[in-house]
Amino acid sequence: MRNGNLCDKRYGEYLGRGTRLLLLSGLSIVLAGCSTFPAWLPASGPSSDQVADSQAAYQLPVVDVTDAVARKVMSAKKHGMFSELLAKKGIPRYTVGAGDVLEVSIWEAPPAALFGVQAVDPRVGVQTTRTTSLPEQMVAADGTINLPFSGSVLVAGKTPQQIEAEVVHRLTGKANQPQVLVRVSRNATSNATVVGEVTQSLRLPLTAKGERLLDALAAAGGVKQPVNKMTIQLSRNGQTIAMPMEEIVQDPRQNVVLQPGDVLTALHLPLSFTALGAINKNEEINFEAQGISLAQALGRIGGLQDMRADSMGVFIFRFEEPSTLGLVGSEPSLTPEGKMPVVFRVDLKDPRSFLVAQGFPIKNKDVLYVSNAPGAELQKFINILTTSIYSVAPVAYTLK
Repeated sequence: MRNGNLCDKRYGEYLGRGTRLLLLSGLSIVLAGCSTFPAWLPASGPSSDQVADSQAAYQLPVVDVTDAVARKVMSAKKHGMFSELLAKKGIPRYTVGAGDVLEVSIWEAPPAALFGVQAVDPRVGVQTTRTTSLPEQMVAADGTINLPFSGSVLVAGKTPQQIEAEVVHRLTGKANQPQVLVRVSRNATSNATVVGEVTQSLRLPLTAKGERLLDALAAAGGVKQPVNKMTIQLSRNGQTIAMPMEEIVQDPRQNVVLQPGDVLTALHLPLSFTALGAINKNEEINFEAQGISLAQALGRIGGLQDMRADSMGVFIFRFEEPSTLGLVGSEPSLTPEGKMPVVFRVDLKDPRSFLVAQGFPIKNKDVLYVSNAPGAELQKFINILTTSIYSVAPVAYTLK
């Protein structure tokens, strides 16, 4: 029994020495700072300090999310609206173009001699005339049509009323008080195209009424998916802009008047952001086309893990327009689309951050990362040391 007690006592001394060594190591780490944790220590990603250091090491801007920054990002989103970039005053003037088919009708006053057919009504003895409708003509590639006694008439770029006046001018002195009516029987140039996730793709003829964006979608039978999941893309004159359909429906200013040549595409592209780090579940999360705020994103990931997360180390990794934050001229590197990498940092220990987060938008393909707290890293290190000591001590005692 005495030998057994002696063994237990010596084993306890080894464990006591290991525990003191463990406490001294942990204390030294705490005093030296979290940056001294071994590189081989398991981690889900960079620490808050490592992300902050990337600004100098990799010229990666790290921007603290404040009310002013949130307003700038939201303002840039508003500048991408149809009403800001595509709206024009008034309804576009309807003009004829190459490929249109025109129908021209001509009247002459009695006694008609050039186009009209002279006739006498025996009951009243009044001379009457009939309308002469010329065969339909397609506007040639050079923008002209040919009319009897008028020759080649340039009609491209003119309204039907302007064409009528031109033909009357050419017939004056040849026909007796001519009157002309020009009608577009087939419209080939003043159209808007609707494609994508609609019931039926179509080419919508545009009239002097001034058809709007939602008119075109209605003519196509509406969209196939729920409104809050649809994005509407409008291409005009080499410029392409996309907006959530729900915003267009809610804001009449975004229901812009269509122009000839517009291409309207209804897209069902689920937006998403990726959540990583000290959260309950690392995954890609879809959200609605109209977008969500940072506060909503934090709610959808179930918040931060109390035992792991650094509430001062919440980051949003994004490719942003340099002009949004006034970083023009200081871009480290730009993507082929002209965007620059930016890291937004949020301090959730500041109560004001929860108010700012309600106005800070999450964008498609954002990466939301929550770093581990220094205490969590220390706990990992202590657990590893504890496991090592309790594993090595019996071996060392046996060898001795």
